[in-house]
Amino acid sequence: MFNKETEYAFRAMVYIQSRNYAGHRPGIEETVKAIDAPHFYTAKILQRMVRLGFLQSVKGKGGGFYFDADRPDLPLKDIVMAIEGDRSFCGCVFGLKHCDEQNPCPLHHQFVEIREGIDRMISTQTIQTLAQKYVKDENMDDLLPRSG
Repeated sequence: MFNKETEYAFRAMVYIQSRNYAGHRPGIEETVKAIDAPHFYTAKILQRMVRLGFLQSVKGKGGGFYFDADRPDLPLKDIVMAIEGDRSFCGCVFGLKHCDEQNPCPLHHQFVEIREGIDRMISTQTIQTLAQKYVKDENMDDLLPRSG
């Protein structure tokens, strides 16, 4: 659904927030191991999230990644928009340049409903609410990619 960068950002940030709830700031090594993601690619993604102000980091002993508790919860849509822009919300399922209400592709009307549902979901779900679910369930394995 979303590109790999967005998927890794979601997984890493949910993991980081869940560890923050336990009073821990995970570093990059711990994070990539926990979410089974490529080290350098994930490090670049997290650096970008820090630059955008979505995430904080401290270097050195006792350092790691963390969320500023004084900031509002981070909707998934903010991450999608920062990484992918709005293409997920306005593009044609066929990839046509001129697909709209006046010139719809064969799936235009069905895809509009799906796109609106995804928009609602990522607008209401936050990194914090997802991390709370993982902490409550104590099942971080759900952050790992599915094989097959």
